[in-house]
Amino acid sequence: MAKFVAKQLPLKLRTGGKTDVRAQFAALCWRIKNDEVQVCLVTSRTRKRWIIPKGWPMHKQTPANAAATEAFEEAGLSGEALDICLGVFTHSKPQKVGNAPIITLVYPVQVNHVHSEWPERHERRRKWFSLSKAAKKLSEPELKRIVASFKPHKIGR
Repeated sequence: MAKFVAKQLPLKLRTGGKTDVRAQFAALCWRIKNDEVQVCLVTSRTRKRWIIPKGWPMHKQTPANAAATEAFEEAGLSGEALDICLGVFTHSKPQKVGNAPIITLVYPVQVNHVHSEWPERHERRRKWFSLSKAAKKLSEPELKRIVASFKPHKIGR
């Protein structure tokens, strides 16, 4: 029996005002080193907290491809992004007036190249962590659970 894998289409999200819920796409960048799954975290630009690369939807790109683009821009990582959402976490982004609620969908990116030069190299740090250590470094409870329970061998099954 042939296995069917749905392909994610590009998403066009409309927002009406500054207080609407907005969506971002994030990359859970992972690799296997010494038989251990590792994930890469980057620091946020302003508060220097550990986060995963994430950004806004991109015209004519699938969510997974947008996540992969953010992985390169923010962490200097390239790899295979899968059209499988691992989970969703919420946070708020400070605005000039109040906070904007953000829902972020997380997509796995299996890293096959670590670049020495990338667009935000001078603004962020990147570091590889085990799943449990990475989860402890993150702030958002839902994201902690997504990272701690990540099992790359079960993706797409």
